Amino acid sequence: MHAQHPEKKIELLAPARNLEIGIAAINCGADAVYIGAESFGARLDAGNSLSDIEALTTYAHRYWARVYVALNTILRDDELPRALALINQLYDAGIDGLIIQDVGLLECDLPPLPLIASTQLDNSSVKQVQFLEQVGFQRVILARELNIDEIQTIRRTTSVELECFVHGALCVGCSGRCYLSHAVGGRSGNRGNCAQPCRLRYSLRDTNDLSIARNRHLLSLQDLNRSAHLHDLLQAGISTFKIEGRLKNIDYVMNIVAYYRRELDRLLDGTTFTRASSGTSIAGFSPDPSKSFNRGFTDCFVQPNARMATLDSPKSRGEMIGHVADFNGGSFVLDRPVTLVAGDGVCFLNSSGCLMGTRINDVFNARAYPERMNGIAAGTVMYRNLDRAFQKVLKQAKQERSIPLDCVFQETAEGFMLSACDEDGVTAQATLTATKNQADKPERAMQTIQRQLTKFGGTEFSCTNLDIQTGRTCFIPTADLNRLRRDLIEHLRQEREHLRPHCESSIVKNSVPFYLKQLGFEANVLNKRARSFYQRHGVRDIAPAAETGPVAPGTIVMRSRYCLRRELGLCKEELSRAGFKEPLYLIDPDGNTCRLIFDCNHCEMKLEWLGNNPGKPV
Repeated sequence: MHAQHPEKKIELLAPARNLEIGIAAINCGADAVYIGAESFGARLDAGNSLSDIEALTTYAHRYWARVYVALNTILRDDELPRALALINQLYDAGIDGLIIQDVGLLECDLPPLPLIASTQLDNSSVKQVQFLEQVGFQRVILARELNIDEIQTIRRTTSVELECFVHGALCVGCSGRCYLSHAVGGRSGNRGNCAQPCRLRYSLRDTNDLSIARNRHLLSLQDLNRSAHLHDLLQAGISTFKIEGRLKNIDYVMNIVAYYRRELDRLLDGTTFTRASSGTSIAGFSPDPSKSFNRGFTDCFVQPNARMATLDSPKSRGEMIGHVADFNGGSFVLDRPVTLVAGDGVCFLNSSGCLMGTRINDVFNARAYPERMNGIAAGTVMYRNLDRAFQKVLKQAKQERSIPLDCVFQETAEGFMLSACDEDGVTAQATLTATKNQADKPERAMQTIQRQLTKFGGTEFSCTNLDIQTGRTCFIPTADLNRLRRDLIEHLRQEREHLRPHCESSIVKNSVPFYLKQLGFEANVLNKRARSFYQRHGVRDIAPAAETGPVAPGTIVMRSRYCLRRELGLCKEELSRAGFKEPLYLIDPDGNTCRLIFDCNHCEMKLEWLGNNPGKPV
């Protein structure tokens, strides 16, 4: 990826559902974006045409920003030829890296694209990251479940680039190792079609069929927000900070990217840590993550014992705005000054613990008049999940990203020359052949030169200084000055593209031994080439992927570092004191049942699939 050591160049990586959002992310300060191609991405509804991806790379490269394509599903044998053809087309489109999960691709004849190991490969151990580096991956996207010490250990024992998630939705299961969606309805997350059963309501019962919890979102996690830990992650060796959200809209991406750009810039000193792309971004608004879609925030895993579930609802709550201090039949007043406006959306938990929402119709003297008052009482905690004023600011904001230039205008033997040097040290010149006629109005002529030669609006450049080095003030037609400036821009673009840092990386097949000799279905081997890959690296016994058939009862369909027992305050002693006995059973509204297995030594919870309506737990 980077010619320099990965700990030096720090990259803010943003999601792009489409071309428009990708450009907005770059304008708001992203050093790179990741986007889905027309197929084989882990977000089925986030595909893009080759022409749009090529347009995005052209735009990004002007700022030395990068575009990565997520082709991170596991592939059937019959899909491999089409996937390979697509990868070659993406290479021709100029992308900077390919995010993959299926190791069968390493057995194929790939173009020299840097490969990024998807978090779906379960990149949670030193041995796994070391192996991926040894077989040719340029970057590894770490599992979300790692803490700072675990990241530091991986950094000390590897030199591959390390990427981690810092913001967005959380999977309750370890990435690539969740088969609950496939078990329930045949929709596989590893195939880009997760049905998100973790966001459903569940009931929890003990081995004696006693009810512990009913109709709660027991597997639904809050959204990740590690903005308070960026310094720790930098020191631990992270070089790419990733925002999740390839299905998120443009307002979300603009707001979150601008926020993390601001927070990261406070930590980049220009020597130990430097930014991975060029230019300065002005978002045109003050970012605030609480005003975008969120289920509440958690900094779990990097913050020990942080709460992480949102048991009452998987929907967006937005920002907490206060408690109801006074209410009557048609209005309420909060206990703190908050500017609500007509059209705002608010939500709250009613007395039954259900998330309810309503729209504000009017506000008068701090008293809000909602469409409905059902469930609102004194002391109710209110959230605003739709801020109309903030949305208006976002819609009207003009994002600007520019590369500052120091320019010099001087005479030559044949006329004039305009030269520029940008923040990366790239230089370019343009010349104008002209007759040097003394201006009748020197002051006006000088103003024209200054104005026309610094007019870089609509381009990626801005002139911060123009040094005019002429012995006399000549009259130069405005059209000639404009042409000189345009020629400089074109020459500078060409030179920047020539000098743009990039690398090509070809996989050299080797026989580095894999650290296991047997692989279960969790290795997600769906095609013959993936099987050949592991065999070449010494694995003898390889089970086929779960997606090759229905999930049998007794199968572990999820591994998670989220502990439902702890989240409910029912660790072993508390569970016993409450009169409940293990094992515990998780049951969805359709009767699909899983037995919970708690491995406290490894801080892991497993879900064992029992099937639909398996009868009384035994």
